[in-house]
Amino acid sequence: MVAEPAEALAPHRPRPAPGEDHRAPSNRDRIRDRDRDGAEPILADVLADVLHVDRVEPDSDFFADLGADSLVMARFCARLRKRGDMPPVSMKDIYRHPSIGALTASLVVPTPEAPATPETPAAPTTSEAPAASEAPATSPEPASAVPLAGPVPSVAAPTGGRSRYVLCAVLQLLAFLGYSLVVASAATWGYGWISAGEGLLAVYVRSVLFGGAAFLALCGLPIVAKWTLIGRWKPVRICVWSMAYVRFWLVKSLVRADPLVLFAGSPLYTGYLRLLGARIGRGVTVFSRTVPVCTDLLTIGAGSVVRKDAYLSCYRAHDGLIETGPVTLGRNATVSAATVLDIDTSLGDGALLGHASSLHRGQSVPDGEHWHGSPAQRADSAYPGVDAVPFGPLRRPLHSVLQLLTALLLYLPLAFGGIGLLIALVPQLAAFARPGPTALTTWVFYAEALAASVLLFFGAIPLGLLLVTTVPRLLGRTLTPGRTYPLFGLHHGVHRTIELLSNRKFLNRLFGDSSCVVHYLRHIGYDLSRVRQTGSNFGTEVKHEVPSLCAVGSGTMVADGLSLINTDYSSTSFRVSRTSIGPRNFLGNRIAYPPQGRTGDNCLLATKVMVPVDGPPREGVGLLGSPSFEIPRTVLRDSSFDRLKEADELRRLLPAKNRHNAATMGWYLLVRWLHFFLITLLVAVAAELHGSWGAGALALANVLVVIFTAGYFVLVERAFTARTPLAPLFCSIYDVRFWRHERYWKAPSETYLRIFNGTPYKNVIWRLLGVRIGRRVFDDGCFLTERAMAAIGDHCTLNNGTVVQCHSQEDGTFKSDRSTIGSGCTLGVGAFVHYGVTVGDGAQLAPDSFLMKGEVVPDHARWGGNPARPMEPGDPAEGGGHDGTD
Repeated sequence: MVAEPAEALAPHRPRPAPGEDHRAPSNRDRIRDRDRDGAEPILADVLADVLHVDRVEPDSDFFADLGADSLVMARFCARLRKRGDMPPVSMKDIYRHPSIGALTASLVVPTPEAPATPETPAAPTTSEAPAASEAPATSPEPASAVPLAGPVPSVAAPTGGRSRYVLCAVLQLLAFLGYSLVVASAATWGYGWISAGEGLLAVYVRSVLFGGAAFLALCGLPIVAKWTLIGRWKPVRICVWSMAYVRFWLVKSLVRADPLVLFAGSPLYTGYLRLLGARIGRGVTVFSRTVPVCTDLLTIGAGSVVRKDAYLSCYRAHDGLIETGPVTLGRNATVSAATVLDIDTSLGDGALLGHASSLHRGQSVPDGEHWHGSPAQRADSAYPGVDAVPFGPLRRPLHSVLQLLTALLLYLPLAFGGIGLLIALVPQLAAFARPGPTALTTWVFYAEALAASVLLFFGAIPLGLLLVTTVPRLLGRTLTPGRTYPLFGLHHGVHRTIELLSNRKFLNRLFGDSSCVVHYLRHIGYDLSRVRQTGSNFGTEVKHEVPSLCAVGSGTMVADGLSLINTDYSSTSFRVSRTSIGPRNFLGNRIAYPPQGRTGDNCLLATKVMVPVDGPPREGVGLLGSPSFEIPRTVLRDSSFDRLKEADELRRLLPAKNRHNAATMGWYLLVRWLHFFLITLLVAVAAELHGSWGAGALALANVLVVIFTAGYFVLVERAFTARTPLAPLFCSIYDVRFWRHERYWKAPSETYLRIFNGTPYKNVIWRLLGVRIGRRVFDDGCFLTERAMAAIGDHCTLNNGTVVQCHSQEDGTFKSDRSTIGSGCTLGVGAFVHYGVTVGDGAQLAPDSFLMKGEVVPDHARWGGNPARPMEPGDPAEGGGHDGTD
């Protein structure tokens, strides 16, 4: 791709003023031996001021003796950074050295005259490893790249003027209108042609023919659009909202909406990536449904595996620019689940990136090495693998042919011909689908529409429950834990069917955050031991691969975003295993738990933690970070409501919570049924106007459905928050204020927001939902859990997979507070920002970082890691090289 001059390229970024340095202090800025006696009282005085106490003893433990928590200690770290005469202290330092004396000792470096004291080996950086462009000799070579990175700017440049912003919005709307018109025209003609068939066989044959033609068209359009509008992707910088960006957005949207994305994990999917320009070797398997966009910059060597929930898009949004760059995987490399690979990164032959890990820009994993963490570093031990199972050369193509035939001969005819069959079987639908000239003015039409919507919506729920609670359990008996099976065979098909059927987001959200969820999970196959009901045992987002191989101990509570991993893969085989979480645990948000997880009884697993897979089982401790390290299991603040867990109190409070949650479930169903009913009426009006307006009526209906859905759920959310506005809370999960917060999470919807990613319309929706958002923010797929409690400044850049979560729940305690993102900030791919956070103007948060609660990021600072900390000059680069754009 060749960037357009003047409008595609961003202007040069201003350099820091003379004497101004926004880098994080390095080890050279730390305390010398001779200054230690003066530094310790300063640290003690600052902490005493934060804790509002008279004195802090050097040997007092921050958590056990002083009763501090991570929020308090984050304020302590922020105070130290503001002073300017002390080295930076991160939360990781606090947990590893939990007293003033130990912390001071950790910050001391020897004077030149003193003998050097041994230091803890630092994590490997890019200076110790080959650059991303230096791929192993046996690996396919990456595309020739132009250096893109520049120094960190002191102030982020605006992301284009207002006229460019408005023009981009208009062009994106026109593209959507044109696509809707084409789809509506084809669907109208196809439905009429199928309906004209005489007899069931004729209808089926026509459904197969039209469905096959439509499938090929939808699959081929993104490929044609990519090669027509882009050509070959090259490393470039594109200013957001420019004409070049419109082309980028259009191709990205089409590529990720291709029906072949549904075949992730099969040879059809890798074939699709090859047609888009990716250089993929033989025997590669990609399970991640986050489709790489700049595919010409993606190189994957033979026999490599990319697990689910991995990001390797070959582009990122940074400081108002779309930056594209290569991602290279050598032969037999493995990218584990829940990982992020930034641009200009690589894995060598036989290398592995562990789960919940990331490679920052410029990082390269050498041949045969196993790395983990965020940013990744060399792992101390090897990750378990799966033995390869050789099979013949025809297995992959035969599997692909079988998948295509199943889609063409079964699923597509049901989709296209099933509507006519349903209309024939239900008389109310027949009258509703073909209204007469005056049907829209009669009450009978609306009564029949009401009856039909109730029948379809509420009838589908028990049928869905019956399906997910029986079929996966029966199929699960064919898989033996610990046995290795070849890919693309009968057992692999059974495994994929179980995963597809048992992960129903609608049912998870319906039953989650209530006492019903444990019964639902048990019926689909979970082993929940002896359940200790809390009313919040699991959140609304729990996923797995084989539910009958998932076990959760008694008394364990799980927040949202848990992914139980039951399967390990090689390029030719897979093995299922039992994944067990111990009793009396608490799991935070966005945790990927592998079958080798080494946690036992009474553990706290913090948000985005990398669950350890080696060493002795961890018990009675907390785990934080990636790679993880131990922290206190609980602190005084989080035990404030422990008395409410006692049997007598629980018997009194739990029924009240159950009643409130049952009403919330009712609201959830009512809101979605009403949306379904009104959308059905809208489509019926379009069908009535079809005779005079033609396909334009259905195209207009498609657009109105999107607009109506956004407006409807904005009104729903506003209605729920009007009675109970969102505000900072510190309360028990048995407090009615928390129950109302749960209703806020469940009853409205957020899935409709995805269609607006990367467009100016996303900012409009955020404002309507109560977000205090600035001008021309670029949002490529950010998620805000509490919209009215988030503030985002002008010209920010928010990447795909970013989360700003203004709450936390730990055991039985709920906490929430406002978070503020300053102007000109960049939040990297997969970054997670917790509650009570302030990010200064022009600051940058690296990909896959976890910014903990209460942190204060200074203006123009670069932070990264899990947990996030100031990034030093030796850390993996967010920028470097020349200051131009390409």
